[in-house]
Amino acid sequence: MPKRGMKPIRRQQLIDAAIASIHEHGFSSATVARIARKAGVSTGIVHHYFTDKTDLLASTMRSLLDLLRREAVMRMRIAHTPIERIYAIIHASYGDQQFSEEVFSAWLALYGNARDSDKLQRILRIYHRRLHSNLLYNLVPLIGRERAKDVALGIGALIDGLWLRYALTGRPENAETPRALTRAYADAMIAGK
Repeated sequence: MPKRGMKPIRRQQLIDAAIASIHEHGFSSATVARIARKAGVSTGIVHHYFTDKTDLLASTMRSLLDLLRREAVMRMRIAHTPIERIYAIIHASYGDQQFSEEVFSAWLALYGNARDSDKLQRILRIYHRRLHSNLLYNLVPLIGRERAKDVALGIGALIDGLWLRYALTGRPENAETPRALTRAYADAMIAGK
């Protein structure tokens, strides 16, 4: 029987091992046995905490989204204006953690397997809704609701598109480059250009 309080620690250990295994072997070859070996536990322990590999991947993605959410919230707390909060969201989206090679691999696995999994699609929808909602909330006071919908969609698409480009081609030399591009787009759209 596991010790009290071990569940969150063990789950995070398995999530970290899943991220590393996906990065090293690819999603389809990151078997439960490999993940267990990477974590230094038996496959039975993995199955004790997760029903199957998809459940483990879904928990991994929720964990990565939680890291992104926490960084965005931390940055938005010190922002004082809507534009500063939009910049905070942009900065968090291109944060150092988001440009880790292992995180690239894990997110690409989510995107690549989401078409075949309702659970993974749901996680992606949550991410996209949260991003859109946070951008929309801060854009409305600046440009009104109707324009804000399109601008929020554009900023979100730029964030996802640039991130995906780096995930496929390699980490940017300077993380400020995609941040600056996305801020410039936001500024131009807010200014009505």
